[in-house]
Amino acid sequence: MNVLPLTGCAPTPLAHYLKALGILRLVAQQVDSEAAGCWHRDVFILHSRLERDGLQDFFLHHYQPTPILAPWNGGSGFYPKDNQDALRALGKSEASRFACYREAIASARMALARIGASAKPNGGQKERLLLVCRNTFPEEALVWLDAAYLLTEEGAKYPPLLGTGGNDGRLEFTNNFMQRLTEVLDPATGQPAVTAAPLLRNALFGEADNLPLSRAPIGQFFPGQAGGANATTGFDAESFINPWDFILMLEGALLFAAAAVRRLQYSEPGVLAYPFCVRQAAAGYASAAAGDETGARAEMWMPLWERPTRLLELAAILAEGRAQIGARAARHGVDFARAIVSLGVDRGLTAFQRYGFQVRNGLAYFATPLGRFAVRRNVHADLLSEADRWLDNLRRIASPVAERAPASVTRALREVEERILGLCHEGSPQHVQGVLVALGQAEKALARSFAWTTGRNDQSLGPKISPLYGLSGRWLREADDGSTEFRLAASLASIIGQFKNADGQLFWLPLRSHLEPVREVSGPGFRRFQWDDPPTNDVLWREADPIAFLNAVFARRLLRAIQAGFSELPDRGMPAALTDAAVFIDGQTDDGRLVDLLWGLCLVDWTAVDWRTDVTRLRPRPDEVKVLPPSLFSLLRLAFLRPGERGDLPPIPLTPAIHRLAAAGNGFEASRMAARRLRASQLPSALDQITVGGNAARRTAAALLFPLSRPDLARLAELVLKPQTECITP
Repeated sequence: MNVLPLTGCAPTPLAHYLKALGILRLVAQQVDSEAAGCWHRDVFILHSRLERDGLQDFFLHHYQPTPILAPWNGGSGFYPKDNQDALRALGKSEASRFACYREAIASARMALARIGASAKPNGGQKERLLLVCRNTFPEEALVWLDAAYLLTEEGAKYPPLLGTGGNDGRLEFTNNFMQRLTEVLDPATGQPAVTAAPLLRNALFGEADNLPLSRAPIGQFFPGQAGGANATTGFDAESFINPWDFILMLEGALLFAAAAVRRLQYSEPGVLAYPFCVRQAAAGYASAAAGDETGARAEMWMPLWERPTRLLELAAILAEGRAQIGARAARHGVDFARAIVSLGVDRGLTAFQRYGFQVRNGLAYFATPLGRFAVRRNVHADLLSEADRWLDNLRRIASPVAERAPASVTRALREVEERILGLCHEGSPQHVQGVLVALGQAEKALARSFAWTTGRNDQSLGPKISPLYGLSGRWLREADDGSTEFRLAASLASIIGQFKNADGQLFWLPLRSHLEPVREVSGPGFRRFQWDDPPTNDVLWREADPIAFLNAVFARRLLRAIQAGFSELPDRGMPAALTDAAVFIDGQTDDGRLVDLLWGLCLVDWTAVDWRTDVTRLRPRPDEVKVLPPSLFSLLRLAFLRPGERGDLPPIPLTPAIHRLAAAGNGFEASRMAARRLRASQLPSALDQITVGGNAARRTAAALLFPLSRPDLARLAELVLKPQTECITP
């Protein structure tokens, strides 16, 4: 086998990708059934018994074009106002290489006569013509019909690769195909034109020369050569193409035909019943905009492979055209990226080139390259399966094609999908954390659009979407980037306490209920959150001031405890490290990032977290500098012990005024009151007063919310309390 690098074929633009498939298809079907092809460093490699000269000789003298006709289209050459030169020339040709074309043209004319069409058919007449063509065209032309349209119970459907049945706007593909054929091959004799050889060398091997390019459109397949505004140094540019590029491109597009029929088993619209074709997702590329989803036909993910593959094997891969997420098929671009990295697509493929069929030039569509995705296992992306149903609902209600979705929710959805695509590219803790934060921000956007989210204006419909909840503890392990902010946010998110409502009934109050109007609902075998309508006074979220928010939460929980008649704050949660608390009080944390992480980590089901594997890792590294929090924090924190933190220390009655003074910036008075409270509980302080005020006092008050471990509380007691021998009373 000869190995021929076809440097004129590349994964982008789409015209050159399809050209590679067309070359492999024609060589394998017409001259060498053992031919194979693969991709290497963005070049298509042809393995064939043909040498370089033999390959050129085949296309110049022996290649038999596939009959590509669309009598249902205006401009196809079959109607009086059309350009009929190429159609007539091929219809009268006596060359053997055009025999199938002559037969197909005759069949098309009979089909038009059968339905009595003298002008472009519309509506029901067009549907009849499509059916007649399907029933009467010769066998060689059926592969084109299968690629151009699908006949379904709902009528004809047009896969995006070939526009709407072989045309895109005013550009008719089939007539242009015949015109390009007659430019390089003499329709009367079948012999190549004088310019055919150098043009072919350019198409196959990328050899540049002063070539007589055709002043003709190429449409959506090669945006860079489509011409138009801003395509040259002047105001406007014409479209110039190599005729062989157009010919081989359409020949390659026919490889997707059989798959279009076989995938009718799916319940998707016909336009999406196509190999590796999903709905457009406006995420993952620099020019992404909401309008891309509303105006795009779809997006396709073109497979790349590095192992030499024969035509039959490649046709089988394309015929399946399957991308799976768990038990369901991928629905849109973000789904497809997830399927790739979860091995939902696994047939020896190494990568996919993503294309979106988007409106980019007036009303015309361009096959816009949207990025390259490698096919490799990424176990981090499996985390997304825990939120699959919620993500599907969010896209249903907030995608650009959804009705009356708040802009903030739509933006949040786009950010979630951007982060998911980033995670599919690289499964690092930073990317897992990015998805977690984006999910939290989406939840926040839903809470801020509370009336819309809950359907308050139409109670009969119920909530549009439930709060997200139930992420596993695995998110803690895989999103942990070792930062102080992540550890502190996890400690806050884990806080939960059992309080009493106005009727005296006990209920669980997680910290999440202070972020958004949700309440916990549990029963045999389930635990979830639902929207709390109307919202209670427990919701305290403040966007602009994270420290004020944390202080408000602590004050609210103290008030709840006092109202319930508790002598201590009934909270528990993942202990924060003293070092992290000290860094927070010193103002060395990124507070905005901390609260963003808090929103995301509140989505974790903390009751199902494995504290031995998921939580024990969330500690400062041994090489991190260990610092202790300031004396004011040590003194105040001992005045607010939780039952699970006390150890050998006695219970200390709640004194909310201590926190209130510190939160107002008056650390001096707060320290004096805390010292008196401790002394009254037989814990005399070595410090009677501490002169700290302003922001330092407010941050210290906010840090009182963090749970601590018993050893850390004992350490604080050693720092600020008098030795135990001095505490003995007669």
